[in-house]
Amino acid sequence: MFGSQDLFVLLAIGVFFFGAKRLPELSRSLGQALSEFKKGVSSGTPDAAAPEPKPEATQPPVKDAGRDGG
Repeated sequence: MFGSQDLFVLLAIGVFFFGAKRLPELSRSLGQALSEFKKGVSSGTPDAAAPEPKPEATQPPVKDAGRDGG
């Protein structure tokens, strides 16, 4: 997937942008978020209730006027 040089470059960029103190914290929270996501996907039950389908609007039948107007 990634070579050791690629991982080193990604780590250096991460330290540059976030700092050495925040990088472990960000990695930990990312791991927790991924595990929660996987747990939610595997459970198969939605967290929120699914919205009920809207009833279709019914219109009164249209009278056929035809040529005689009646």
